[in-house]
Amino acid sequence: MKKRVVIAIGGNAIIKEGQRGTIEEQFANVKSSCDPIIDLVEEGYSIVVTHGNGPQIGNSLLKVEKAKDIVAPLPLDVCGAETQGSLGYIIQQTLLNSMKERGIQKNIVTVLTQIVVDNFDQGFVHPTKPIGPFYTKEEAEKISKDKNAIMIEDSGRGYRRVVPSPKPIKVIEKDAINNLIENDFLVITAGGGGIPVAIEEQLIKGVEAVIDKDYASALVAKEINADYFIILTGVPKVAINFGKENQEFLDTMTILEARNHLLEGQFPEGSMKPKIEAALKFVENSDGDAIITSIDKLKEALEGKTGTRITRD
Repeated sequence: MKKRVVIAIGGNAIIKEGQRGTIEEQFANVKSSCDPIIDLVEEGYSIVVTHGNGPQIGNSLLKVEKAKDIVAPLPLDVCGAETQGSLGYIIQQTLLNSMKERGIQKNIVTVLTQIVVDNFDQGFVHPTKPIGPFYTKEEAEKISKDKNAIMIEDSGRGYRRVVPSPKPIKVIEKDAINNLIENDFLVITAGGGGIPVAIEEQLIKGVEAVIDKDYASALVAKEINADYFIILTGVPKVAINFGKENQEFLDTMTILEARNHLLEGQFPEGSMKPKIEAALKFVENSDGDAIITSIDKLKEALEGKTGTRITRD
């Protein structure tokens, strides 16, 4: 059987910092990420791609707010479904075209994915998920006052709106995703963390939230029995004491070592911390390894030449 690899791409890799977020920019950014993924297809791996949507869903909310007096507003889960579909289209088409350029034939499909959350999750009480563009402190204070939005400082880059981010529990389309993988499809799934839904009286109902894409991706990786869960970020390896004189890049971490680093506060909230926690969630509940690296080091990281690998022991 082919080894199964789940690759999680960040939404900020699709709209880069400082860009307006035009469709042309998004296609170009995805294009630059295709070759390392296709290299793994050529190596014979079964690939599942997940992706974030923080900038995109933030823009969707801005459009809803601006147009609310003209067209009926959309709830947050529907905005998530829209961005999941549009980003899936961009990634799917770009991968197909890039494979064609390299003479590779491969079936690719985007699965609109619903992910179950708990209506009583603490994420609804304490919103933490940053979405949309960055603002200055003055702009954030005005938005908070005018729109009753919760704004927080995000990783030293400015202020962003935050929304509820409950933990994912179950992937509704798990069987469909597994069937597609078994039939040799490259699957794009759980876009933007999936569409958050709750089960009420045995019926599925959308809820107003955005699930963290790394947590959702870890759940997908577990549900499909992935051999590797790879989280792509802006650096080739995870570091402790980041930005200090004693900064140290890590080749490997055991579950225990990663837990200790989290307790020491080594990984900042809203940046590396959720990636480490998601990687741990996968490793603790599967037989696979998690790897954190940059897109340009994807193949090398899978080969054990770079990246930070998290293992059971």
